[in-house]
Amino acid sequence: MQRRDRQLGLLYAAPLTLFLVLSFLAPILLVAGFSTMPAKVFDLAHMPDFSAYGEFLRQGYWKSVAWSLGMALVATLILFVICWPLAYGMAKVFKRFTLVLTIGVVMTLFVSENIRLFGWVLTLMKGGLIEGYMRHWFGTGFDGLLYNVPSIVFGLVYVYLPFMLFPLAQGIAMVPDDARQAAYDLGATRWQILREIELPLAAPGILVGSLLCFVLSAGAIAESKLLGGQAVIVIADEVETAFTYGQNWPLGAALAMVLIAIVGGLAIWGIGRADLDRMIGRKG
Repeated sequence: MQRRDRQLGLLYAAPLTLFLVLSFLAPILLVAGFSTMPAKVFDLAHMPDFSAYGEFLRQGYWKSVAWSLGMALVATLILFVICWPLAYGMAKVFKRFTLVLTIGVVMTLFVSENIRLFGWVLTLMKGGLIEGYMRHWFGTGFDGLLYNVPSIVFGLVYVYLPFMLFPLAQGIAMVPDDARQAAYDLGATRWQILREIELPLAAPGILVGSLLCFVLSAGAIAESKLLGGQAVIVIADEVETAFTYGQNWPLGAALAMVLIAIVGGLAIWGIGRADLDRMIGRKG
């Protein structure tokens, strides 16, 4: 009986498995194949050549990877700090107002990311909305708040806030009110309850939200280009330049594979530590 159920399970999973292989695994393998080609060569039937990976070290592309990962980490931490109280309110306090807040946050996703970022460019630039009002009311202005690392991080936080907020709210919703109340009755402080009850029990939501924000931020490019200018060059920008302006597909593919390997490794490690069954309510 178990063997038959296993065979049926494999049969039912076959269409989804085929879809994932064709849409996810095959493109990655194709990019990996291009990354082993000599420069300016567009033929997969060749002896493997890993010179593009040598260029990654020789040309200092590792600095772009470091900037991308560093800003992604900072943005993820900021998002966690910002979203925790808001997610707590959505899960435990706001009740009916939670639906209104959810709709408001989701509605922002209906507008293109680039359009929203251009709005911030017009707001933060020299002569923009903020600086214009300051000159009108106070008679003084500033040189603008754009084209630096903080503005890029701000853009990452602004764009990816929903991807931290909703998993956090789901994780906090899993924390039993009885456990929190029992801790209060036993004399625990608010900090002790947060550290020893809420954070551990909400860990699946924290992990999923952090992974989503970190992975998306590490591969982001619009925030760097629109808000950061040439302050730093992120690895996604280097990949685009190699594939388009440079017409060096092996280098672009190698840079992409380095980013995929680093971010994918971190994501797989994180997912391996997440209790997804518990998060969706299949047990305990």
